[in-house]
Amino acid sequence: MLHLQPKKLPSMAEAIILLILIVSVISYFIIRLQTVPHIPILIGLMIMLSYGLFKGFSFKMLQNGMIQGAQTGMGAVLIFFLIGILISSWMVSGTIPALMDVAFLMTGGPWFLALVFAITAIVGVALGSSFTTSATIGVALLGVASSLDASLAMTAGAIVSGAFFGDKMSPLSDTTNLASTVVKVDLFDHIKNMAWTTVPAFILSFILFAFLSPSENAESAGSINSIQQALSESGLIHWSSWLPLIILIGATLFKVPAFISLAITSITATVLAGIRGVMPWTDLWNTWFDGFTAETGNDAVNSMLSRGGMNSMLFTISLVILALALGGLFFVTGVIPAVLNSIQQSLQTIRTITLSTALTAIGINIFIGEQYLSILLTGEAYQDIYDKADLARKNLSRTLEDAGTVINPLVPWSVCGVFLADVLGVAVIDYLPFAFFCLLSPVLTILFGLTGKTIERKA
Repeated sequence: MLHLQPKKLPSMAEAIILLILIVSVISYFIIRLQTVPHIPILIGLMIMLSYGLFKGFSFKMLQNGMIQGAQTGMGAVLIFFLIGILISSWMVSGTIPALMDVAFLMTGGPWFLALVFAITAIVGVALGSSFTTSATIGVALLGVASSLDASLAMTAGAIVSGAFFGDKMSPLSDTTNLASTVVKVDLFDHIKNMAWTTVPAFILSFILFAFLSPSENAESAGSINSIQQALSESGLIHWSSWLPLIILIGATLFKVPAFISLAITSITATVLAGIRGVMPWTDLWNTWFDGFTAETGNDAVNSMLSRGGMNSMLFTISLVILALALGGLFFVTGVIPAVLNSIQQSLQTIRTITLSTALTAIGINIFIGEQYLSILLTGEAYQDIYDKADLARKNLSRTLEDAGTVINPLVPWSVCGVFLADVLGVAVIDYLPFAFFCLLSPVLTILFGLTGKTIERKA
Protein backbone atom coordinates (compact mmCIF):
# COMPACT_ATOMS: atom_id res chain seq x y z
CA MET A 1 0.00 0.00 0.00
CA LEU A 2 3.02 2.31 0.22
CA HIS A 3 2.52 3.50 -3.37
CA LEU A 4 -1.17 4.34 -2.81
CA GLN A 5 -0.54 7.98 -1.92
CA PRO A 6 -2.24 10.93 -3.66
CA LYS A 7 -0.27 14.02 -4.70
CA LYS A 8 -2.16 16.20 -2.23
CA LEU A 9 -2.80 15.01 1.32
CA PRO A 10 -5.73 16.07 3.54
CA SER A 11 -5.05 18.12 6.67
CA MET A 12 -4.12 16.38 9.92
CA ALA A 13 -7.43 17.44 11.50
CA GLU A 14 -9.46 16.15 8.56
CA ALA A 15 -7.64 12.80 8.58
CA ILE A 16 -8.09 12.33 12.33
CA ILE A 17 -11.82 13.18 12.16
CA LEU A 18 -12.32 10.56 9.45
CA LEU A 19 -10.39 7.90 11.38
CA ILE A 20 -12.33 8.60 14.58
CA LEU A 21 -15.63 8.49 12.66
CA ILE A 22 -14.85 5.10 11.06
CA VAL A 23 -13.63 3.52 14.32
CA SER A 24 -16.65 4.90 16.19
CA VAL A 25 -19.05 3.39 13.65
CA ILE A 26 -17.30 0.02 13.76
CA SER A 27 -17.14 -0.01 17.56
CA TYR A 28 -20.80 1.00 17.94
CA PHE A 29 -22.04 -1.76 15.63
CA ILE A 30 -19.84 -4.49 17.13
CA ILE A 31 -20.06 -3.58 20.83
CA ARG A 32 -23.48 -1.91 21.16
CA LEU A 33 -25.55 -3.51 18.38
CA GLN A 34 -23.54 -6.79 18.48
CA THR A 35 -23.60 -7.22 14.71
CA VAL A 36 -21.06 -9.24 12.77
CA PRO A 37 -18.03 -7.04 11.92
CA HIS A 38 -18.72 -7.26 8.17
CA ILE A 39 -21.58 -4.78 8.37
CA PRO A 40 -19.77 -1.81 9.98
CA ILE A 41 -16.66 -2.46 7.85
CA LEU A 42 -18.84 -2.27 4.73
CA ILE A 43 -20.44 0.95 6.03
CA GLY A 44 -16.92 2.28 6.62
CA LEU A 45 -16.09 1.45 2.99
CA MET A 46 -19.13 3.41 1.84
CA ILE A 47 -18.16 6.42 3.99
CA MET A 48 -14.61 6.44 2.62
CA LEU A 49 -15.86 6.02 -0.96
CA SER A 50 -18.18 9.00 -0.48
CA TYR A 51 -15.31 11.04 0.98
CA GLY A 52 -13.03 10.11 -1.92
CA LEU A 53 -15.61 11.04 -4.56
CA PHE A 54 -16.31 14.33 -2.74
CA LYS A 55 -12.57 15.12 -2.79
CA GLY A 56 -12.44 14.60 -6.56
CA PHE A 57 -10.98 11.07 -6.77
CA SER A 58 -12.29 8.97 -9.66
CA PHE A 59 -14.15 5.79 -8.76
CA LYS A 60 -11.58 3.83 -10.76
CA MET A 61 -8.78 5.18 -8.54
CA LEU A 62 -10.74 4.38 -5.37
CA GLN A 63 -11.59 0.91 -6.67
CA ASN A 64 -7.90 0.31 -7.41
CA GLY A 65 -7.10 1.32 -3.82
CA MET A 66 -9.58 -1.26 -2.48
CA ILE A 67 -8.19 -3.96 -4.77
CA GLN A 68 -4.57 -3.18 -3.84
CA GLY A 69 -5.50 -3.21 -0.17
CA ALA A 70 -7.28 -6.57 -0.44
CA GLN A 71 -4.35 -8.05 -2.38
CA THR A 72 -2.01 -7.54 0.58
CA GLY A 73 -3.98 -10.19 2.45
CA MET A 74 -4.13 -12.88 -0.24
CA GLY A 75 -1.22 -14.78 1.29
CA ALA A 76 -3.11 -14.94 4.60
CA VAL A 77 -6.33 -15.94 2.82
CA LEU A 78 -4.66 -18.97 1.24
CA ILE A 79 -3.15 -19.91 4.61
CA PHE A 80 -6.61 -19.66 6.21
CA PHE A 81 -8.02 -22.19 3.75
CA LEU A 82 -5.20 -24.60 4.61
CA ILE A 83 -5.63 -24.10 8.35
CA GLY A 84 -9.31 -25.03 7.99
CA ILE A 85 -8.17 -28.21 6.21
CA LEU A 86 -5.43 -28.79 8.81
CA ILE A 87 -7.92 -28.71 11.70
CA SER A 88 -10.33 -31.16 10.08
CA SER A 89 -7.55 -33.53 8.94
CA TRP A 90 -5.86 -33.45 12.35
CA MET A 91 -9.21 -34.24 13.97
CA VAL A 92 -9.91 -37.26 11.80
CA SER A 93 -6.31 -38.53 12.07
CA GLY A 94 -6.45 -38.27 15.87
CA THR A 95 -3.66 -35.68 16.13
CA ILE A 96 -5.72 -33.03 17.95
CA PRO A 97 -7.51 -35.67 20.10
CA ALA A 98 -4.06 -37.02 21.07
CA LEU A 99 -2.92 -33.49 21.96
CA MET A 100 -6.07 -33.07 24.03
CA ASP A 101 -5.37 -36.31 25.88
CA VAL A 102 -1.85 -35.15 26.76
CA ALA A 103 -3.13 -31.69 27.66
CA PHE A 104 -5.55 -33.24 30.17
CA LEU A 105 -2.57 -34.84 31.91
CA MET A 106 -0.35 -31.75 31.79
CA THR A 107 -2.92 -29.18 32.88
CA GLY A 108 -4.25 -30.99 35.90
CA GLY A 109 -4.00 -29.14 39.21
CA PRO A 110 -4.68 -25.60 40.37
CA TRP A 111 -2.60 -23.64 37.79
CA PHE A 112 -4.63 -24.45 34.69
CA LEU A 113 -4.54 -21.05 32.93
CA ALA A 114 -0.86 -20.49 33.74
CA LEU A 115 0.01 -23.89 32.26
CA VAL A 116 -2.10 -23.20 29.16
CA PHE A 117 -0.14 -19.96 28.69
CA ALA A 118 3.24 -21.70 29.21
CA ILE A 119 2.40 -24.64 26.91
CA THR A 120 1.22 -22.45 24.04
CA ALA A 121 4.27 -20.19 24.51
CA ILE A 122 6.64 -23.17 24.17
CA VAL A 123 4.78 -24.54 21.14
CA GLY A 124 4.64 -21.04 19.66
CA VAL A 125 8.41 -20.65 19.86
CA ALA A 126 8.88 -24.12 18.32
CA LEU A 127 6.47 -23.49 15.42
CA GLY A 128 7.03 -19.77 15.01
CA SER A 129 3.40 -19.22 14.02
CA SER A 130 0.59 -17.89 16.20
CA PHE A 131 -1.98 -19.14 13.66
CA THR A 132 -0.72 -22.73 13.64
CA THR A 133 -0.23 -22.77 17.42
CA SER A 134 -3.78 -21.53 18.06
CA ALA A 135 -5.33 -23.86 15.48
CA THR A 136 -3.64 -26.98 16.89
CA ILE A 137 -2.65 -26.98 20.56
CA GLY A 138 -4.93 -23.99 21.18
CA VAL A 139 -8.00 -25.86 19.97
CA ALA A 140 -7.00 -28.86 22.09
CA LEU A 141 -6.54 -26.77 25.24
CA LEU A 142 -9.83 -24.96 24.71
CA GLY A 143 -11.51 -28.35 24.60
CA VAL A 144 -9.91 -29.17 27.94
CA ALA A 145 -11.19 -25.87 29.38
CA SER A 146 -14.70 -26.66 28.17
CA SER A 147 -14.66 -30.01 29.96
CA LEU A 148 -13.41 -28.35 33.16
CA ASP A 149 -16.11 -25.66 33.02
CA ALA A 150 -13.26 -23.13 33.08
CA SER A 151 -13.81 -19.69 31.58
CA LEU A 152 -13.43 -19.97 27.80
CA ALA A 153 -12.66 -16.25 27.58
CA MET A 154 -9.79 -16.56 30.09
CA THR A 155 -8.50 -19.72 28.42
CA ALA A 156 -8.60 -18.08 24.99
CA GLY A 157 -6.73 -15.11 26.49
CA ALA A 158 -4.04 -17.48 27.79
CA ILE A 159 -3.83 -19.24 24.41
CA VAL A 160 -3.54 -15.98 22.48
CA SER A 161 -0.94 -14.65 24.94
CA GLY A 162 1.20 -17.77 24.64
CA ALA A 163 0.83 -18.04 20.87
CA PHE A 164 1.95 -14.44 20.36
CA PHE A 165 4.83 -14.80 22.80
CA GLY A 166 6.04 -17.54 20.46
CA ASP A 167 5.26 -15.51 17.34
CA LYS A 168 7.29 -12.64 18.78
CA MET A 169 10.33 -14.51 20.16
CA SER A 170 10.81 -17.38 17.70
CA PRO A 171 13.57 -17.00 15.09
CA LEU A 172 11.23 -18.96 12.79
CA SER A 173 8.47 -16.35 13.01
CA ASP A 174 7.71 -14.33 9.89
CA THR A 175 6.87 -11.19 11.92
CA THR A 176 10.13 -11.43 13.87
CA ASN A 177 12.11 -11.80 10.67
CA LEU A 178 10.14 -8.98 9.02
CA ALA A 179 10.75 -6.54 11.91
CA SER A 180 14.51 -7.19 11.91
CA THR A 181 14.74 -7.10 8.10
CA VAL A 182 12.75 -3.88 7.61
CA VAL A 183 15.03 -1.87 9.93
CA LYS A 184 18.19 -3.81 8.99
CA VAL A 185 18.97 -5.33 12.41
CA ASP A 186 20.55 -8.75 13.01
CA LEU A 187 17.79 -11.26 13.80
CA PHE A 188 19.30 -12.57 17.03
CA ASP A 189 20.31 -9.10 18.24
CA HIS A 190 16.65 -8.17 17.72
CA ILE A 191 15.42 -11.18 19.72
CA LYS A 192 17.91 -10.55 22.55
CA ASN A 193 16.87 -6.90 22.79
CA MET A 194 13.18 -7.88 22.92
CA ALA A 195 13.89 -9.90 26.07
CA TRP A 196 14.03 -6.64 28.07
CA THR A 197 10.28 -6.17 27.60
CA THR A 198 9.18 -9.71 26.76
CA VAL A 199 10.52 -11.53 29.83
CA PRO A 200 8.83 -9.17 32.35
CA ALA A 201 5.60 -9.37 30.32
CA PHE A 202 5.80 -13.19 30.38
CA ILE A 203 6.43 -13.36 34.15
CA LEU A 204 3.63 -10.91 34.99
CA SER A 205 1.23 -12.75 32.66
CA PHE A 206 2.10 -16.13 34.19
CA ILE A 207 1.42 -14.77 37.70
CA LEU A 208 -1.92 -13.27 36.63
CA PHE A 209 -3.01 -16.51 34.94
CA ALA A 210 -1.96 -18.54 38.00
CA PHE A 211 -4.02 -16.23 40.21
CA LEU A 212 -7.09 -16.52 37.96
CA SER A 213 -6.86 -20.29 37.47
CA PRO A 214 -9.88 -22.26 38.73
CA SER A 215 -9.44 -24.51 41.74
CA GLU A 216 -9.51 -28.24 41.13
CA ASN A 217 -12.59 -30.11 42.38
CA ALA A 218 -13.94 -33.64 42.34
CA GLU A 219 -16.64 -32.80 39.80
CA SER A 220 -14.16 -31.49 37.24
CA ALA A 221 -11.88 -34.50 37.82
CA GLY A 222 -14.80 -36.82 37.11
CA SER A 223 -15.64 -34.87 33.95
CA ILE A 224 -12.04 -35.14 32.75
CA ASN A 225 -12.00 -38.90 33.32
CA SER A 226 -15.21 -39.40 31.33
CA ILE A 227 -13.91 -37.29 28.44
CA GLN A 228 -10.54 -39.03 28.40
CA GLN A 229 -12.36 -42.36 28.31
CA ALA A 230 -14.55 -41.17 25.42
CA LEU A 231 -11.46 -39.97 23.53
CA SER A 232 -9.78 -43.32 24.08
CA GLU A 233 -12.86 -45.23 22.90
CA SER A 234 -13.39 -43.03 19.85
CA GLY A 235 -10.81 -44.96 17.84
CA LEU A 236 -9.22 -41.72 16.66
CA ILE A 237 -6.08 -41.78 18.84
CA HIS A 238 -3.33 -44.00 17.41
CA TRP A 239 0.47 -44.00 17.46
CA SER A 240 0.38 -42.66 13.90
CA SER A 241 -1.61 -39.64 15.12
CA TRP A 242 1.68 -38.01 16.14
CA LEU A 243 3.21 -38.21 12.64
CA PRO A 244 1.45 -35.10 11.22
CA LEU A 245 2.72 -33.04 14.18
CA ILE A 246 6.27 -34.37 13.79
CA ILE A 247 6.18 -33.56 10.07
CA LEU A 248 4.94 -30.02 10.76
CA ILE A 249 7.69 -29.38 13.32
CA GLY A 250 10.32 -30.80 10.95
CA ALA A 251 9.08 -28.65 8.06
CA THR A 252 9.18 -25.59 10.32
CA LEU A 253 12.75 -26.30 11.44
CA PHE A 254 13.85 -26.64 7.82
CA LYS A 255 12.07 -23.35 7.02
CA VAL A 256 9.66 -24.88 4.54
CA PRO A 257 7.12 -22.19 3.50
CA ALA A 258 3.98 -22.25 5.65
CA PHE A 259 1.66 -23.03 2.73
CA ILE A 260 3.68 -26.08 1.71
CA SER A 261 4.23 -27.39 5.26
CA LEU A 262 0.52 -27.08 6.12
CA ALA A 263 -0.44 -28.81 2.87
CA ILE A 264 1.98 -31.70 3.44
CA THR A 265 0.90 -32.34 7.04
CA SER A 266 -2.80 -32.13 6.09
CA ILE A 267 -2.39 -34.64 3.25
CA THR A 268 -0.37 -36.93 5.53
CA ALA A 269 -3.04 -36.80 8.25
CA THR A 270 -5.83 -37.54 5.75
CA VAL A 271 -3.98 -40.46 4.15
CA LEU A 272 -3.15 -41.96 7.56
CA ALA A 273 -6.81 -41.75 8.59
CA GLY A 274 -7.81 -43.42 5.32
CA ILE A 275 -5.30 -46.23 5.73
CA ARG A 276 -6.57 -46.83 9.27
CA GLY A 277 -10.15 -46.94 7.99
CA VAL A 278 -11.42 -44.15 10.23
CA MET A 279 -13.81 -43.05 7.47
CA PRO A 280 -14.52 -43.97 3.84
CA TRP A 281 -12.17 -42.16 1.44
CA THR A 282 -14.94 -40.04 -0.09
CA ASP A 283 -16.06 -38.80 3.34
CA LEU A 284 -12.44 -38.13 4.30
CA TRP A 285 -11.84 -35.76 1.38
CA ASN A 286 -15.19 -34.07 1.99
CA THR A 287 -14.03 -33.13 5.50
CA TRP A 288 -11.54 -30.78 3.83
CA PHE A 289 -14.47 -28.53 2.93
CA ASP A 290 -17.22 -29.38 5.42
CA GLY A 291 -15.06 -30.17 8.45
CA PHE A 292 -15.02 -33.25 10.67
CA THR A 293 -18.11 -34.35 12.60
CA ALA A 294 -17.38 -36.62 15.56
CA GLU A 295 -19.74 -39.41 16.68
CA THR A 296 -18.34 -40.77 19.93
CA GLY A 297 -21.45 -41.19 22.07
CA ASN A 298 -20.26 -38.37 24.35
CA ASP A 299 -21.88 -35.02 23.55
CA ALA A 300 -19.06 -32.99 25.12
CA VAL A 301 -16.41 -34.79 23.09
CA ASN A 302 -18.50 -34.52 19.91
CA SER A 303 -18.73 -30.77 20.43
CA MET A 304 -14.97 -30.45 20.95
CA LEU A 305 -13.97 -32.52 17.92
CA SER A 306 -16.57 -31.42 15.34
CA ARG A 307 -14.87 -28.54 13.55
CA GLY A 308 -12.52 -27.45 10.76
CA GLY A 309 -12.85 -27.41 6.99
CA MET A 310 -12.52 -24.69 4.35
CA ASN A 311 -16.15 -23.74 4.80
CA SER A 312 -15.50 -22.75 8.42
CA MET A 313 -12.94 -20.16 7.27
CA LEU A 314 -15.17 -18.30 4.78
CA PHE A 315 -16.48 -15.94 7.50
CA THR A 316 -12.89 -15.04 8.38
CA ILE A 317 -11.73 -14.65 4.79
CA SER A 318 -14.61 -12.39 3.76
CA LEU A 319 -13.99 -10.07 6.71
CA VAL A 320 -10.24 -9.91 6.09
CA ILE A 321 -10.82 -8.88 2.47
CA LEU A 322 -13.29 -6.15 3.50
CA ALA A 323 -11.01 -4.80 6.26
CA LEU A 324 -7.96 -4.64 4.00
CA ALA A 325 -10.00 -3.00 1.23
CA LEU A 326 -10.92 -0.29 3.77
CA GLY A 327 -7.21 0.07 4.58
CA GLY A 328 -6.52 0.57 0.87
CA LEU A 329 -9.04 3.44 0.80
CA PHE A 330 -7.32 5.05 3.81
CA PHE A 331 -4.12 5.13 1.77
CA VAL A 332 -5.41 6.10 -1.66
CA THR A 333 -7.29 9.07 -0.17
CA GLY A 334 -4.18 10.11 1.79
CA VAL A 335 -5.72 9.77 5.25
CA ILE A 336 -3.05 7.47 6.77
CA PRO A 337 -0.09 9.16 4.97
CA ALA A 338 -1.28 12.57 6.23
CA VAL A 339 -1.21 11.38 9.84
CA LEU A 340 2.22 9.72 9.45
CA ASN A 341 3.74 12.81 7.83
CA SER A 342 2.41 15.12 10.54
CA ILE A 343 3.68 12.90 13.36
CA GLN A 344 7.21 12.68 11.98
CA GLN A 345 7.71 16.45 12.03
CA SER A 346 7.36 16.80 15.82
CA LEU A 347 9.73 14.10 17.09
CA GLN A 348 12.90 15.14 18.92
CA THR A 349 13.41 13.21 22.21
CA ILE A 350 13.64 9.52 23.11
CA ARG A 351 10.32 9.78 24.90
CA THR A 352 8.38 11.29 22.00
CA ILE A 353 10.02 9.01 19.44
CA THR A 354 9.28 5.79 21.35
CA LEU A 355 5.74 6.84 22.25
CA SER A 356 5.00 7.93 18.68
CA THR A 357 6.44 4.69 17.23
CA ALA A 358 4.28 2.57 19.53
CA LEU A 359 1.12 4.60 18.90
CA THR A 360 1.69 4.50 15.14
CA ALA A 361 2.06 0.71 15.12
CA ILE A 362 -1.04 0.37 17.31
CA GLY A 363 -2.97 2.83 15.16
CA ILE A 364 -2.19 1.01 11.91
CA ASN A 365 -3.36 -2.24 13.52
CA ILE A 366 -6.64 -0.56 14.49
CA PHE A 367 -7.29 1.35 11.27
CA ILE A 368 -5.98 -1.19 8.73
CA GLY A 369 -6.11 -4.43 10.74
CA GLU A 370 -2.91 -5.94 9.32
CA GLN A 371 0.11 -6.71 11.52
CA TYR A 372 2.58 -6.96 8.63
CA LEU A 373 1.66 -3.45 7.49
CA SER A 374 1.94 -2.15 11.07
CA ILE A 375 5.55 -3.40 11.10
CA LEU A 376 6.40 -2.45 7.52
CA LEU A 377 4.86 1.03 7.41
CA THR A 378 6.01 2.07 10.90
CA GLY A 379 9.50 0.70 10.31
CA GLU A 380 9.86 2.54 7.00
CA ALA A 381 8.48 5.78 8.48
CA TYR A 382 10.73 5.89 11.57
CA GLN A 383 14.13 4.58 10.43
CA ASP A 384 15.54 8.01 9.59
CA ILE A 385 14.08 9.50 12.78
CA TYR A 386 15.97 6.96 14.92
CA ASP A 387 19.16 7.60 12.92
CA LYS A 388 18.90 11.38 13.40
CA ALA A 389 18.31 10.92 17.14
CA ASP A 390 21.44 8.69 17.31
CA LEU A 391 19.37 5.72 18.55
CA ALA A 392 20.20 2.10 17.71
CA ARG A 393 17.72 0.68 15.24
CA LYS A 394 17.12 -2.38 17.40
CA ASN A 395 15.12 -0.07 19.67
CA LEU A 396 12.81 0.51 16.71
CA SER A 397 12.52 -3.17 15.79
CA ARG A 398 11.65 -4.04 19.41
CA THR A 399 8.91 -1.42 19.55
CA LEU A 400 7.53 -2.66 16.21
CA GLU A 401 6.95 -6.08 17.76
CA ASP A 402 5.85 -4.86 21.20
CA ALA A 403 3.21 -2.53 19.76
CA GLY A 404 2.66 -4.07 16.33
CA THR A 405 2.80 -7.88 16.30
CA VAL A 406 0.98 -8.49 19.60
CA ILE A 407 -1.73 -5.82 19.16
CA ASN A 408 -3.31 -7.32 16.03
CA PRO A 409 -5.14 -10.15 17.88
CA LEU A 410 -6.79 -7.54 20.12
CA VAL A 411 -8.57 -5.78 17.22
CA PRO A 412 -11.92 -7.46 16.38
CA TRP A 413 -11.73 -6.62 12.64
CA SER A 414 -8.02 -7.38 12.20
CA VAL A 415 -6.62 -10.37 10.32
CA CYS A 416 -5.47 -12.11 13.53
CA GLY A 417 -8.51 -11.09 15.57
CA VAL A 418 -10.97 -12.46 13.03
CA PHE A 419 -8.99 -15.67 12.60
CA LEU A 420 -8.63 -16.37 16.31
CA ALA A 421 -12.28 -15.63 17.09
CA ASP A 422 -13.29 -18.08 14.36
CA VAL A 423 -10.85 -20.88 15.26
CA LEU A 424 -11.23 -20.64 19.04
CA GLY A 425 -14.94 -19.82 19.01
CA VAL A 426 -14.45 -16.93 21.46
CA ALA A 427 -15.09 -13.31 20.45
CA VAL A 428 -12.13 -10.91 20.54
CA ILE A 429 -14.05 -8.58 22.89
CA ASP A 430 -14.44 -11.50 25.33
CA TYR A 431 -10.82 -12.69 25.44
CA LEU A 432 -9.24 -9.22 25.08
CA PRO A 433 -9.20 -8.37 28.84
CA PHE A 434 -7.39 -11.66 29.53
CA ALA A 435 -4.74 -11.50 26.78
CA PHE A 436 -2.32 -10.19 29.40
CA PHE A 437 0.90 -10.68 27.44
CA CYS A 438 -0.46 -8.75 24.46
CA LEU A 439 -1.70 -5.95 26.73
CA LEU A 440 1.49 -5.68 28.80
CA SER A 441 4.00 -5.67 25.92
CA PRO A 442 3.16 -2.19 24.54
CA VAL A 443 2.82 -0.79 28.07
CA LEU A 444 6.32 -1.97 28.97
CA THR A 445 7.92 -0.74 25.75
CA ILE A 446 6.33 2.71 26.23
CA LEU A 447 7.39 2.75 29.90
CA PHE A 448 11.00 1.92 29.02
CA GLY A 449 10.91 4.59 26.32
CA LEU A 450 9.63 7.24 28.72
CA THR A 451 12.28 6.39 31.33
CA GLY A 452 15.09 5.73 28.83
CA LYS A 453 15.77 2.32 30.39
CA THR A 454 17.23 -0.31 28.00
CA ILE A 455 17.22 2.26 25.16
CA GLU A 456 20.61 2.03 23.45
CA ARG A 457 22.44 4.65 21.44
CA LYS A 458 24.22 3.88 18.18
CA ALA A 459 27.52 2.09 18.62
